[in-house]
Amino acid sequence: MTTRRAAARSLPGGRRPLVQRVLALNAWAVYAFFYLPIFILMFFSFNAGRFVTIWEGFSLDWYRVMFANEPLMKALRTSVVVAIVSTIVATVLGTAAALALERYRRWLGKRTFDALLYLPVIIPDVTMAVMLLIFFATVDLNRGLNTIILSHVAFNISFVSIVVRARIAQMDATLEEAAADLYASRWQAFRRVTLPLIMPGVLGGALLAFTLSLDDVVITQFVQGPGTSTLPVFVFGLIKRQVTPEINAVSTLMLVASMVLVFGSLLLQRRR
Repeated sequence: MTTRRAAARSLPGGRRPLVQRVLALNAWAVYAFFYLPIFILMFFSFNAGRFVTIWEGFSLDWYRVMFANEPLMKALRTSVVVAIVSTIVATVLGTAAALALERYRRWLGKRTFDALLYLPVIIPDVTMAVMLLIFFATVDLNRGLNTIILSHVAFNISFVSIVVRARIAQMDATLEEAAADLYASRWQAFRRVTLPLIMPGVLGGALLAFTLSLDDVVITQFVQGPGTSTLPVFVFGLIKRQVTPEINAVSTLMLVASMVLVFGSLLLQRRR
């Protein structure tokens, strides 16, 4: 390692510092490309005027207009209900699936189940939306709040399972064996040893599922029923008619909520 550092310092013409500057400039350019439009959107959400590209002064009026919009608030309440219910169900089922795949090595159909579990992550959202729509039509289930929740559970289970499996893979299996040696039942060993150790992964997967549920547009648009709409789908409908600072205000709040949930999920997953 020392030899490599000495060789890098001895490069003619200061090539190493030049490469570092180019890479740093490239990193800043990439960040600007992705995040500058987001900051512009957030900035114009405080615009006093009606046009989203002309600054006419600072104002919080559009946030007040947003909270006074009853259809929008109804869509927000629907989004929260769907996200909470689907997250709870998906977290329980996803954690159980992760435990079955990591702790029980041999059972009939394990490989097939493992492959199918990753399908919602791999296949396009449109494909999954059409599949769910056909399924609900086949079983004659009327589209509405229930179909939205079931659809969100269907794709969130995979994401929860992936996060929890990564946590279980890092856990020392001998701790569970030690609990069994101390005459703990399987339930006691799970409740007192396994669950506390994998809890950061479980909570991280739950926050990720909550975020994905709040942000989903494509699948929800296919399976929702008349009079039932989530906030992202409602905002998508507003954009088709006219883009106003009210949409910027809604998008800003959704963005902040999503970022908080994602960062919380990452912190929980890194917790030891």
